[in-house]
Amino acid sequence: MELLIIILNKEEYLEKILSILIEAGVSGATISDSEGIGHFLAYEVPIFAGLRQFVGESKSVTRTILAVLDDRSIYDNFKRLLAEEDIDFTRAGTGVIINIPVNEVVKSQGEIE
Repeated sequence: MELLIIILNKEEYLEKILSILIEAGVSGATISDSEGIGHFLAYEVPIFAGLRQFVGESKSVTRTILAVLDDRSIYDNFKRLLAEEDIDFTRAGTGVIINIPVNEVVKSQGEIE
């Protein structure tokens, strides 16, 4: 098993990425609104307001997607489908994909992720 973490900075890719996850064989995922530390500090901590010139004047929408993958082939299929749709996380501002091994998942049999 593996844990796929997608930190998506381009909201316009969200629906397509969710479709790709389903097509790749992901049975469930959790989607959360998230915020980078630079944006948080610039907008929520007055002493760091000067950071706004570096992070931009408006708050950005970031989504974090978590999915437990049953096997490596799902991740490989996901990456292939991303490439077919020309969604490239190596482009600046797109986001980050992290895939890490998972030793154990504890949940009920009927639990949807």
